[in-house]
Amino acid sequence: MTPPFKRLLIANRGEIALRIMRTARELGIETVAVYSDADRNALHVRRADRAVHIGGALPAESYLRGEYILAVAQDQGCDALHPGYGFLAENADFADACAGTSVTFLGPPSQAIRLMGDKVEARKVADRAGVALVPGMKEDVQDIATLKQKAAEIGYPVMLKAAAGGGGKGIRIVDSEDQLEDADRLARAEALAGFGDDRVYLEKLVSRPRHVEIQIMADQHGSVVHYGERECSVQRRHQKLLEETPCMVLTDELRAEMGEAACRLALEVGYVGAGTVEFLYSEGKFYFLEMNTRLQVEHPITEMCYGVDLVAEQLRIAAGGAVEQPRPSQGHSIEVRINAEDPETFLPSLGTITRLSTPGGPGVRLDAVLYRGLEVTPYYDSMLGKLIVHADDRPRAIARMRRALTEIRLLGVLTSIPACLRVLDDANFQAGDYDTGILDCIDRSVPIEIEELAALAAATARYRGTERIAGHDGAAQPVRPASRWVLLDRMEKLEKRPR
Repeated sequence: MTPPFKRLLIANRGEIALRIMRTARELGIETVAVYSDADRNALHVRRADRAVHIGGALPAESYLRGEYILAVAQDQGCDALHPGYGFLAENADFADACAGTSVTFLGPPSQAIRLMGDKVEARKVADRAGVALVPGMKEDVQDIATLKQKAAEIGYPVMLKAAAGGGGKGIRIVDSEDQLEDADRLARAEALAGFGDDRVYLEKLVSRPRHVEIQIMADQHGSVVHYGERECSVQRRHQKLLEETPCMVLTDELRAEMGEAACRLALEVGYVGAGTVEFLYSEGKFYFLEMNTRLQVEHPITEMCYGVDLVAEQLRIAAGGAVEQPRPSQGHSIEVRINAEDPETFLPSLGTITRLSTPGGPGVRLDAVLYRGLEVTPYYDSMLGKLIVHADDRPRAIARMRRALTEIRLLGVLTSIPACLRVLDDANFQAGDYDTGILDCIDRSVPIEIEELAALAAATARYRGTERIAGHDGAAQPVRPASRWVLLDRMEKLEKRPR
């Protein structure tokens, strides 16, 4: 088979760069990686056919240098460029710059990025396409007096959102008018810092919502298909932690209706390529939330159930191919994000990975940048990788994910793994009866893997000759079954301590 492109520049880093590289290699496409000072030893640099240094550790000095990255692509003879997600993936100006060259941008037209990247404009497009909206404003507002008037009309509680927002930034929940002014100030400041745009608008706060999204693929010939839905309701700080497909509360009729709405929206905006239309679902109804004009982090669970390589489809469609009708979904798939962060506070955890072993077995996939000696820096997102499982049904998928997570041994930084295990053990999650507030409802005092952790705690006590072990600050602390990884991390630090 003749590959759709000869040489592909991957304008990203981390696990998504590696994931794109794997598909390119299978298709016989050469890859060019770019890297910052902080990523000199990264796996995506080692595994690419070529690698080019593009600047300092900060994103603004490297991965956000669109003009320079495009010049690298041209200099390296690339005929295609994949932006991954984040950085330049939803930058309309960068898409425009690529359009004027021989380098094909693996993303939608710039006009679609602009329209759907502005949450206010996106609501207008969805309204024209006949897609139900969360009750709220269809325009951004600049003065607090108008905001108060609109909030009173919508009815409290409301959600204040950044017009150019994304990733959970620039969002505030407002329960009453006396909270609105402070929320407006904070949301605008966060939006300006994150997006360079402080416009905000209001939506009605949906009661107990589930976050459900539809994966679409559109070609250059006016056809759009969808690959079903993904449930993304397990979130911290409005950012996803665990995703699954299919969603347990959607009927076949609702699933078809939601998929058709997503496709209508894509046609309305002239979309091409892979995209995700996100909805809020509550009490049998769904409402348009936003559209992500790129590949999503959680795309592997769709691939597992539909037997499709979405990156390969992106490449084929960008070369002029037509979309193909997806095969029926099979089984159930779950993905958890392995983040370098404290599992209790979800604050970032920095350090160097000193010990690592990873899971395997049927139906287990790990998309990650992990290796022993990896330095976790403050410059980029805290996600180290994604663990994905697939099984014949949801109970087996949950059991498989739990087993795979407990096989991971990762020391040097704290991770979100214990938090993910708590979700998997939660009765409401297991019953499929949960919403975006699930993490606030889970009892964090319940120990994880009681028997194994008790044995580990006992072994730790024997190792030190005491029932107490030293904490990170050197003070003695009681052993408690919080997580195997915290205990092992403490043991390793004790090993290195001068005696």
